Amino acid sequence: MIHELNILPATPEMFLAVAAMALLMLGVFRGERSTRMVTLLSLTALVLTALLLPIFNAGVEDSFAGQFVVDRFALFMKSLVILASAAGIVMSLSYIERIGIARFEYPILMLFATVGMMMMISANDLIALYLGLELQSLSLYVVAAFQRDSARSTEAGLKYFVLGAVASGMILYGSSLVYGFAGTTGFYGLADVFGRAAGAAPSLGVIVGMVFVIAGLSFKVSAVPFHMWTPDVYEGAPTSVTAFFSIAPKIAAVSLFIRVMVGPFGPLLDRWQGIIVLISIASMILGALAAINQANIKRLMAYSSIGHVGYALIGLAVGNESGIRGVLIYMAIYLFMNAGCFACILCMRQKGQMVEEIDSLAGLAKTNPMMALAMAVFMFSMAGLPPLAGFFGKLYVFLAAIDAGLYTLAVIGVVSSVVAAYYYLRIVKVMYFDEPSEVFDRPIGLEMTTLLAVTTLFVTFFFIYPAPLLSSAAAAAAALFGG
Repeated sequence: MIHELNILPATPEMFLAVAAMALLMLGVFRGERSTRMVTLLSLTALVLTALLLPIFNAGVEDSFAGQFVVDRFALFMKSLVILASAAGIVMSLSYIERIGIARFEYPILMLFATVGMMMMISANDLIALYLGLELQSLSLYVVAAFQRDSARSTEAGLKYFVLGAVASGMILYGSSLVYGFAGTTGFYGLADVFGRAAGAAPSLGVIVGMVFVIAGLSFKVSAVPFHMWTPDVYEGAPTSVTAFFSIAPKIAAVSLFIRVMVGPFGPLLDRWQGIIVLISIASMILGALAAINQANIKRLMAYSSIGHVGYALIGLAVGNESGIRGVLIYMAIYLFMNAGCFACILCMRQKGQMVEEIDSLAGLAKTNPMMALAMAVFMFSMAGLPPLAGFFGKLYVFLAAIDAGLYTLAVIGVVSSVVAAYYYLRIVKVMYFDEPSEVFDRPIGLEMTTLLAVTTLFVTFFFIYPAPLLSSAAAAAAALFGG
């Protein structure tokens, strides 16, 4: 390990931060007419950052005196976050112009949020964790309330800010307790302290601090019982922002959750495993039941995302290499399913107006068969029907739970997945068997067509050649366990 000020491993993050600041100056000098140019350049910056990742991720390295770690896990999850952020910007290209919020700050805030997410994934210290988390969160608070003329959007941003501040405070308080009782904030140091004390009961202060950290991180992944912000923020925020929220920050927060629990708190698995099991079960059950009566598709997707986090946490609860591999596979597949689903939602326009009600999809198979087919594929995949990609995502986390002897957790996961299938299949029923109420507007744009095509093909044909994703996820998981 290198514990000196070696900044080279952080080059992709520094490049993206500098690019975001340069684009901010460009926007300031060129004014509002520069929005589309800044958006396209933001996409270019993300592509270049993705190209820099493998160059500066050749091996396991620490930088900034061990506070920032670069390993195969970081490479895998950062790649997903960059892909998710790029999809979020692509989905917003036409949408922000259509609803009158086309301002150059929008894609720049997404870039700063992405920098924060990448820092979260590489955090190797409780202080570095908090810095990355706050950089992401501050950007997202503004983006949630970006539609200033909408009371719903402003309310969503305010709710997210207030509850997010509470969660950040919980993480900070928990971190201070852990530091006070363990004497260090570095992940390696904490793992060493807890590892040496293996078999001995950790102090009450450490346990309380760890619980506060778990609570704060549960808020960031919108797991029950810290999910209360999710439906309101998803519904109130502009739809392109909701699409971004549902993929990139979720992946980054799950990555951080994994790194914190497997790294410094890994030796205390028997202490935190029960907490994660309870959070996972509660999230799966609420996600399955609360979405059944939803009429607004964005609120339905909010509860759906809570359920999906519950499934992903099964792998974390297992706490071994197999479980973490299952989580990584699940989050990669979740990215494509959710991005495609929100691309369909963003195409739901009638007479120039966005519609968000599920009943508005009535008869879509007759008026726009290709979009109905894409939406049906995503719904079936989210329900976990084989041979679509969503089935394999759930399969790997359930198998990991069974191998670890967590049979109750696996059974509850399967049952809640069956229950949740009801509201996914209800959307398919509305599209294919109800009479059309209104024809959706056309065309949907080249960028949305491309995004829909890519995500649909991935979800549909993943089973033919899953090896690249499976091997990458296995290598990333092994990196956390010294492999």
